[in-house]
Amino acid sequence: MKYAVLIAGQSIEVEIEGERVRVGDRTVTASLELIPGTPLRQLVLEGRPLTFSMESVGRGRWRLQSSGEWWEAEVLDERTRHIRSLTAAGDHRRTAHVLKAPMPGLVVRVLTKAGESISAGTGVVVLEAMKMENELKATGAAVVKAVRVEPGQAVEKGQTLVEFEQE
Repeated sequence: MKYAVLIAGQSIEVEIEGERVRVGDRTVTASLELIPGTPLRQLVLEGRPLTFSMESVGRGRWRLQSSGEWWEAEVLDERTRHIRSLTAAGDHRRTAHVLKAPMPGLVVRVLTKAGESISAGTGVVVLEAMKMENELKATGAAVVKAVRVEPGQAVEKGQTLVEFEQE
């Protein structure tokens, strides 16, 4: 399984096949185990153990602590990363003026309304495609100008769902 790990402003490609893990251009043997009853994990990397705290902060985001230092990481599988690339949700430096459907689907929920101020990463619309719910998020701070869809509505790829004005 392939992942993109976003940590400290960097995106690191990770591919996992059993205990064989490719990180960037380097392949290593690794295993990660939960220490029962604690937020601790033990990573055994090339036979060397490392224990650290790891807690979920929601939707593929993790907070890690080792030796008194904290990091936040986001782990994206291939599918989520592809969806974000289609909606530009991975680039918080720019704000799209519209949110378009990355694929055909059914609007399950609308999480915002016209006139509402939102920030980067705020959920805007939940779209169901191929029996999977996908929460589409704002790419930056904005004010919702107009919501062009409603729950239960079928949409086509590229159809405008929400219009924004920069804050």
